[in-house]
Amino acid sequence: MSVASSAQAYHNNMVGPVMRAGDLALAVIEAAKVDNPGKEVFVDDKRAYVRIHTEQEMILRRQTIEEELGRPFKMNDLEVDLSSFAGQIESLDDAVRFYFTKKL
Repeated sequence: MSVASSAQAYHNNMVGPVMRAGDLALAVIEAAKVDNPGKEVFVDDKRAYVRIHTEQEMILRRQTIEEELGRPFKMNDLEVDLSSFAGQIESLDDAVRFYFTKKL
């Protein structure tokens, strides 16, 4: 496997939100670090938007986002600043899960 295709395969395993830059994006970055212990969280800041991703699975909990924002937060409000996402998404009342399931 070449270096280019190896790097591409690595990026295909990355999951997480792409968010409009702002306070919520900053809170989600910190929440991703707290809610996904032992995982490296990558942040690609493009000024207008921020790509937040990790390998295979990312969980974001409402309570953690609230703590980072310093105010109440509804998970539905995430959609307002969510421009896109990588992987599949599972939405719950108190959390959201981005995940990648490789199928052969």
